[in-house]
Amino acid sequence: MRQGLIFVCLTTLALSATGPVFAEPTQADIDRGKELAFSRTDGNCLACHQMDDGKLTGNIGPELVGMKSRFPDREILFKRIWDETQFNPVTVMPPFGRHMILSEQEINRIMDYLYTL
Repeated sequence: MRQGLIFVCLTTLALSATGPVFAEPTQADIDRGKELAFSRTDGNCLACHQMDDGKLTGNIGPELVGMKSRFPDREILFKRIWDETQFNPVTVMPPFGRHMILSEQEINRIMDYLYTL
């Protein structure tokens, strides 16, 4: 019995070490992400970033282009949106997740959209 438990634990550790598996987003997920990113009351990414066909874009943050090649590890991009201060303590980017401005699901939808840029 003990050997079986050890096997289950080691298998679980091995599987969790590979990182999360993300499902391919639907067009509805991407559209919702764009809506959140462009919203002046939700993500408001346009306040600081130039992107896609956004109007009245800001120039405080970097232009959001080539996101999939810039952030091939989706988890890193999530962490940066969740709380950029983990990477840059003097950033002006709000910690969207840590301050509960956006939910995990909303951040993931925004990332679905950003990965189309």
